[in-house]
Amino acid sequence: MNLDRTTTALLIGLFDPRNAAAWEAFDRRYRPILVGFVRNCGVRESEAMEIAQETIVRFVEEYRDGKYDRTRGRLGAWLVTIARYRMLDARRRTGTARIERGESGIVNLDDEKSVDQAYDTQRRLALLQEALEELRTRSKTDPKTVRAFEMLVYHGLSTAAVASELEMSAHDVYLAKSRVAAKLREIVIRLESEYEETPGDWDAKGPRPSAGIDA
Repeated sequence: MNLDRTTTALLIGLFDPRNAAAWEAFDRRYRPILVGFVRNCGVRESEAMEIAQETIVRFVEEYRDGKYDRTRGRLGAWLVTIARYRMLDARRRTGTARIERGESGIVNLDDEKSVDQAYDTQRRLALLQEALEELRTRSKTDPKTVRAFEMLVYHGLSTAAVASELEMSAHDVYLAKSRVAAKLREIVIRLESEYEETPGDWDAKGPRPSAGIDA
């Protein structure tokens, strides 16, 4: 495990406004999750990017003010609360924070369980994407093996189509899928431990987000 990448290490680093590396690492980790999460809540991409930015800035400000209490819940829950208020505020102001799939496809912002599930889903997707990128760029795995996995799993191509495209046997395509899946599981488990957000090893004190967020 890279201790410099753990959530605890990032939070400690964020206390220092001069620690640009901690800020960049935190932003790199959570911005894609927040953008995807907000998009899934029915917000247009441009607005989602703005809300993600506002959420990260507001979190860091409140965190440095001692308002985030990790012993009382996940960091993700705090981010979700901030982002949710930002979305509700934008929706009240403009009434246009919608995307083209219709109301039925939008997460109900009044249902906290639904909102939390949407964030967790996006977080898992981000972890898987990071794991795949690590496997692709920082491992000795044959690029063709990774490509075969992507074509099967992400693009939904048949084994025969992948075998033909990559000039592999059907058996080798099957083995590629199995090997990449196993390696991805190992990387995701490690990333999960680095990204751990549950209470346990943090003793900061402070209230939950409420009045500190403009409703």
